[in-house]
Amino acid sequence: MIAGRHILTALGFTVFALAPGAHAQGVNAGDREASGETPFAAEAVAEFDTPWAIAFLPDGRMLVTEKPGAIFLVTQEGTKTPVANVPDVAASGQNGLLDVAASPDFASSRTVYITYVEPGSGGGSLVLARATLGEGDRAAALENLSVIWRQEPQGGRGQPGGIIAFDPDGRHLFLTSGDRMLPKTAQDPDDTRGKVLRLNLDGSTPDDNPQSAEGGVRAQTWTMGHRNPYGLAFAPDGKLWLHEMGPRGGDELNLIEPGKNYGWPVVSNGDNYSGTRIPRHATRPEFTAPPLYWNPVIAPAGMAIYDGAMFPAWRGSAFIGGLSAMALIRVTFDGNGGADEADRWDMEERIRDVAVGPDGALWLIEDNSPGRLLRLTPDD
Repeated sequence: MIAGRHILTALGFTVFALAPGAHAQGVNAGDREASGETPFAAEAVAEFDTPWAIAFLPDGRMLVTEKPGAIFLVTQEGTKTPVANVPDVAASGQNGLLDVAASPDFASSRTVYITYVEPGSGGGSLVLARATLGEGDRAAALENLSVIWRQEPQGGRGQPGGIIAFDPDGRHLFLTSGDRMLPKTAQDPDDTRGKVLRLNLDGSTPDDNPQSAEGGVRAQTWTMGHRNPYGLAFAPDGKLWLHEMGPRGGDELNLIEPGKNYGWPVVSNGDNYSGTRIPRHATRPEFTAPPLYWNPVIAPAGMAIYDGAMFPAWRGSAFIGGLSAMALIRVTFDGNGGADEADRWDMEERIRDVAVGPDGALWLIEDNSPGRLLRLTPDD
């Protein structure tokens, strides 16, 4: 027995069965190997210049963003219509035009949300904007665009976050904000960086947030202590899951619960790029530890939780794109806050985003220029 834990071996990695009162460390899936055999067929539908995000519309078409600053309205057959009136973005390194999401009431309002890093001193700011998607004769445009949230204070380098998710009842918007390579900001309650924020659809602050009475950044904060969160999605049971890139090791998948602190940069399952060690979660039980982490890393990007009909055995699984892993990763949940990697498929390219189409097909985009839009269907 080591520190109250019985060491077991299963599936080729170490699992810790905790004694009563011991602090959970989670499962390390970092040593899994990708399979070259896939249970799906991948069809390339279109190509883009460094695509970043996919958002499906109710009619089955999708919006695809390109990090340099373009948006396309795309049919499932691959016909691309450029969307006009996209704002200027600070496109360099990890920054640029990021996520896109259709409002829960898009069918009646035609409202869409986008995130991007806007030009500015010190590296600019991550912003959240909303607009109406207008369509005419073979044309599309963002109309009445307005910024409804802005990173404060501005500045930083990469690691912007910028992922959007709506809660199941469609009344609130959740937004990830990365630490912009300024780690200490994640533990500053008055700095928007390194947080998950919960907003009303107009960008205002819900009065039932954990610290709504505090005002300012604290009132908007749902959770804190995050590094570089690039995946955020609700599961069918209503649980909210987030993945974030670790430093030198320690990519995390976290169950997001209001008011919790996830520990970055005080604790991590990875270490600094300089090689200096960061204390592990077990040393600081006041911080919430991930139920699943990767060391070596996968560089997770994009996430969708499957609820379609085309792959019925995978309902409830999360699908995560791997950048450094060049893989599509499937994660299963146990219903009690636990998670484990079930499959890893070699895609031979960096996978930036994952989405589920109306018919249940899985859609991926590659982090490349050109980066392909892929449709995955069962390999019969």
